[in-house]
Amino acid sequence: MPRRHDPATHVRLAFFRDGHLTSLPSRSRYLVAALGVLADRFEPGRTYPEPEVNERLAGDEPDPATLRRLLVDHGFMLRSRGLYRRSG
Repeated sequence: MPRRHDPATHVRLAFFRDGHLTSLPSRSRYLVAALGVLADRFEPGRTYPEPEVNERLAGDEPDPATLRRLLVDHGFMLRSRGLYRRSG
């Protein structure tokens, strides 16, 4: 029986270098897995101002604004009045 491929492991190997995202995966399941890796940088329940979110996403591609939006759009982060909180 073939082994089931783990998307999180794949994205860590294929899309991250030195802990930074090098590009966004085009396949949906890999994109969601990459966003999950990025979301792990934030503690659940803690509130982060936008500049701190940007700092934690600095060095990742494509850019902090796009990554913030994707994290919110995919339900990994909640945004309210310029403050962000990891969901879950």
